[in-house]
Amino acid sequence: MFHSRITLGYVPTRRNNFSVEEALKYKRLIRIQLDKADIQVVDLEDINDEGLLLEQQDILHVIKKMKDNEVDALFFPHCNFGCEGAIGQVAAALDVPVLLYGPRDDAPDESGSRTRDSQCGLFASGKVMCRHNIPFSYIPNVSPDDACFKNGFERFIRVAAVVKAMKNIRILQIGPRPNDFLSVMTNEGELLEKFGVQVFPISLLELQNEMGRISTEERDKVDELSRFIQNHYTGPGAQWQKPRETLAAMKLAIRKFAEDYRCGCACIQCWSAMQNSLDVFPCAVNSMLADEGFPVACETDINGAISAILIQSATGNSRPHFLADLTVRHPEKDNVELLWHCGAFPSAFAKNKEDCKITQGWDGKPQCGNCAWELQNGDITICRFDGDHGEYSLFLGEGLGVDGPHCKGTYTWFEVDDWVKWEYKLVQGPYIHHVAGTYGHVADVLYEACRYIPHLSPDPVTPTAEQLQRRYLD
Repeated sequence: MFHSRITLGYVPTRRNNFSVEEALKYKRLIRIQLDKADIQVVDLEDINDEGLLLEQQDILHVIKKMKDNEVDALFFPHCNFGCEGAIGQVAAALDVPVLLYGPRDDAPDESGSRTRDSQCGLFASGKVMCRHNIPFSYIPNVSPDDACFKNGFERFIRVAAVVKAMKNIRILQIGPRPNDFLSVMTNEGELLEKFGVQVFPISLLELQNEMGRISTEERDKVDELSRFIQNHYTGPGAQWQKPRETLAAMKLAIRKFAEDYRCGCACIQCWSAMQNSLDVFPCAVNSMLADEGFPVACETDINGAISAILIQSATGNSRPHFLADLTVRHPEKDNVELLWHCGAFPSAFAKNKEDCKITQGWDGKPQCGNCAWELQNGDITICRFDGDHGEYSLFLGEGLGVDGPHCKGTYTWFEVDDWVKWEYKLVQGPYIHHVAGTYGHVADVLYEACRYIPHLSPDPVTPTAEQLQRRYLD
């Protein structure tokens, strides 16, 4: 259920008093790089003979084409100086991320004339974006085949994926939050007003009834998924028929509700009413859905589900997420923290995929459904979307998954530069103990995406804001 690829409006531009031939040449060279990416490109080839934005008479046609194709982002390469007024009008008409770029200029010709002045046009266009109050990103003035261009363009596409995801968040809420978990309270009306986030609540009874219907009317699907669980996991939850079938029915029921309400993620009251009524923990279901790119936040954590969607999108929807508790410090290493939960982590990140267990309750409860495995070592980014008193921010940090003491549940030990600095920011708020994580470095993508998300401020700890800005330009 990973989200669809990005549709990019490719709007190359030039100005009359510079070389037409050079502009057309660079339009082609840049397009070659775009065609290597997994995106859908909407160009200007049917707008005029050059496929370049130049004349005022073309502006309305370009705007209409971009709107008709529902582009997720706009890319304005300055193939020579460019037409800053025209691109300003196009960008102002579409509420999407904007990327500016001008390929590095060649040396003057034999007569001393310059053929493009692309960098000069980039400065002019940046000013026009500011006049229109349009946030924008840019790639430094390098050649289209330079690694800086390739990295910058790829990051921008992932930024656009985060922004697209944020505009379309619909959360399936399964049950109210656990009574004592005041930390996961959210202002649902404010989330809708500020971010367009929609929440669709169902009760645990509705979930139970749908599981019963599926177990009777769609028995073949339950049996098929039950066999998958038996073949892909170890432990009593995978070996014993009754909990295995209950977990299969639950996963299918959540999928059905998500389809009915067009939700791309969920949050669930995972304890303790569920154990009393269904005799399982849902952790294994959450884990399987995470593997498929459908986040399910524990303890009805709506902001946790939003965090998961954002960090998954920052990978270009190429990797899943895990939702973790910040739990305890390493007993001996001051800068290592335990990222843990009862079993909701995707098996795709397991250090040993051959021994992913579905266990009984990690705290000694007899019901099955918790999971147990350690995650891989490696680079990890974590984030937390949260807010208080109408102010929202996105906590960002990067560290390293490392070896540490064995734990029940799903877990990894997370090493950072200065844990006290992290702890201070997290305790001071507006954050809680839940964070979304993924493998790789994506804090720069999330930082840049906040430029396009009104009412959301980036709040990085390590790397710093300055370091993330610099990384985006390197």
